[in-house]
Amino acid sequence: MNSDNLCQMWSDRGMDFLERFVTLWVVIDPIGTIPVFIAVTAGMASDARRATALLATIASIGVLLFFLVFGQILIDALGISLLSFQVAGGIILFLFALTMIFGESKPDSDKRSVESGIETAGDSRPSPAIFPLAVPSLASPGAMLAIVLLTDNNQFAITDQVLTGVVMIGILGIAFVFMLLADPIIRLIGNSGAAIISRVMGMILASVAADAVLSAIVEIVQTGSL
Repeated sequence: MNSDNLCQMWSDRGMDFLERFVTLWVVIDPIGTIPVFIAVTAGMASDARRATALLATIASIGVLLFFLVFGQILIDALGISLLSFQVAGGIILFLFALTMIFGESKPDSDKRSVESGIETAGDSRPSPAIFPLAVPSLASPGAMLAIVLLTDNNQFAITDQVLTGVVMIGILGIAFVFMLLADPIIRLIGNSGAAIISRVMGMILASVAADAVLSAIVEIVQTGSL
């Protein structure tokens, strides 16, 4: 392999990594989780806050790894075309992006969910590490769909799927660090700053979703079938 081919290979790998990183960063949204973490761990001791952050990270990794390994198996068992799922997933991701842009910010909506759960569930409510931190804050519906789309066996080799898993775990590791540093970060950017960042990420996610839908439509037109 000559140097030009080697450089091209590394360039392609770098672009693949960047695409996966940006997509998963947007749908997992580690920064948007910081105010949620602060809200649900208010009054906890520092050791309990660290344990909550660790449990939320482990639980979200488990949920997303399940979709990485078994997501396409479930789709195949139901007889759903991957192109159809890509179109549906892209539309759902687009709608999810619209809620990030025009709806309540992630901290506000998830905090209201926590307050509602407290009112209705009493002492039997789930651990805040599981709800809302792991699901739906970190392992959001958008993240689950993105994981399935990025590990399509018909489009991606095993090495690409392993890369997706590594990037996903890395981003969740960053989210864990952000939760440990939640107090100084939120003091630095403020709730308004977190809301602005969430909306910018919504714009990026909308672009990614539109690209997924258009790519599927082009392939359907070219092949003439689902």
